[in-house]
Amino acid sequence: MNIAEVLSGRTTPESVQRLLLSASTQEVLADQLRAILPPGAAVGPFRLTEVRFKPGRKITAYYDTFVDTESPKGHYVRSIAVTWAPNAPADPYEEATVLAKIQAEAVRRGVAFPFQQLWTEFRDWSMHVWVSPLDPRFTQLVRLSDPQHVHAMLAKTGLAESDPFRSREYRVTSIKYRPRKGHVLRYDPLDAGAETVFAKLYIPEDRARVFRREDAARFFRVASTAAEWLEKHGGPAHCLRPLACVAEDAVVLYPRAAGTPLCDFARHQVGEVAPWLRRFGAALCTLHQMPVEVFGPIGRSHDFAAEIRLITQKGVHIPALLPQVGSAIEALLDRARELHERLPQEPPTFTHGDLKSEHIWVAPDRLTMMDFGTVHSADPALDVGCFLADWQFWNVVSHQAGLEKMQENFLAGYAPGVPKERLMRARLYEAIGLIKCAVRRVQLFEHDWASRVAGLVERSQVALNDLQLSLGMPVKQQSLKEAHEHETQRSLFSHPPCAGPVNSSCR
Repeated sequence: MNIAEVLSGRTTPESVQRLLLSASTQEVLADQLRAILPPGAAVGPFRLTEVRFKPGRKITAYYDTFVDTESPKGHYVRSIAVTWAPNAPADPYEEATVLAKIQAEAVRRGVAFPFQQLWTEFRDWSMHVWVSPLDPRFTQLVRLSDPQHVHAMLAKTGLAESDPFRSREYRVTSIKYRPRKGHVLRYDPLDAGAETVFAKLYIPEDRARVFRREDAARFFRVASTAAEWLEKHGGPAHCLRPLACVAEDAVVLYPRAAGTPLCDFARHQVGEVAPWLRRFGAALCTLHQMPVEVFGPIGRSHDFAAEIRLITQKGVHIPALLPQVGSAIEALLDRARELHERLPQEPPTFTHGDLKSEHIWVAPDRLTMMDFGTVHSADPALDVGCFLADWQFWNVVSHQAGLEKMQENFLAGYAPGVPKERLMRARLYEAIGLIKCAVRRVQLFEHDWASRVAGLVERSQVALNDLQLSLGMPVKQQSLKEAHEHETQRSLFSHPPCAGPVNSSCR
């Protein structure tokens, strides 16, 4: 396999999928992991969960792998990060020294087991493998994966028994392992009388400024403030209130949310989901009414130009793999900029910033909003448009009339008293939000990746056309159908190589 050619981006999506999913790749990966496991350990299969491709630089893939050992504990599921990159670290000795220090702590705490080493590389394939809980940026991940430290931390915050004669044990599960980016852990008590706790890690405060990242205390304050505001003004809707912020571990602790995510209802009948959509719309409007003196400083303002830049950064792989679709995206974003300049604006407000239906949970007696890690001071139309695009993302196979009625119910809950100009800008944010879904949430390893990307971009084009027509502006009709047909001739998507179970959910 020509790894350099795949990394260059001068290849087909099929070649990238082969690198990620082929039997030869999984065999090589299994060999590398067996080399850092005790003799006799069995590795595999691998479950691919997320891929990030930066043409000319690297491909990073995140897997959950199954490990069987001859120890009494036997079977394990471990998260790993695999990077294919042609360039070595600027100072390989310094990085190896840091990794060795972290690994020594992991071994001492017993969280490296059954692995004897938490990183390895295969230079012939430009492959670098890290095993959880290894991360030189989030150095606290090792101790936060240690059940003994977890018990002590939860006892200190009042979330667990502090009786020294009763040592409550917790099972630690890695929910999201993204080295250098972020982590989420789940703590399940092994005895009765305690609740499951989730831990979201942040870069320690003294290092957060170096990496231009926010600290845990800020997010704890923001989520707590939003929860308090909605409790006072939001009726049956709530925000998931964090349990505690542990500064020395740079972690925010959350309870388990009741119910199921709203996206699970996306293909239900309109009548079943309409009440929840109206209730959520009203709750979002309430959050947008929070005065600035209540929520306080929440970082830089996030404007339309910043959202366009973010989409462009996340979609660098599209022009390389689907040139025609990449050109269409560029043209649509240019049109969106022009339209935005024509629309009336309003002052920024408190906004969630990443309002997907996975972040909204419904239970028989309540609706809960969560994940306030992307809060901005921004145009409230950003949240409205983001949700409208997300609902399209989950309804791509539903009848358009049903989709429109669901969106109308959401807007009916949100819109009373809202300026109509905000709703027009929301439709613009919906259009670019569909592109964001295409470049960020449709995973490259999915067998229908190309058609789904093209389909979402086509929907973005329709949304922009509708907005222009509503403004009395002429519309230049374009179609991505021929472009998509041209792209699919370059790659055999109908039979992608696959040698193991694949998680095709979008995040």
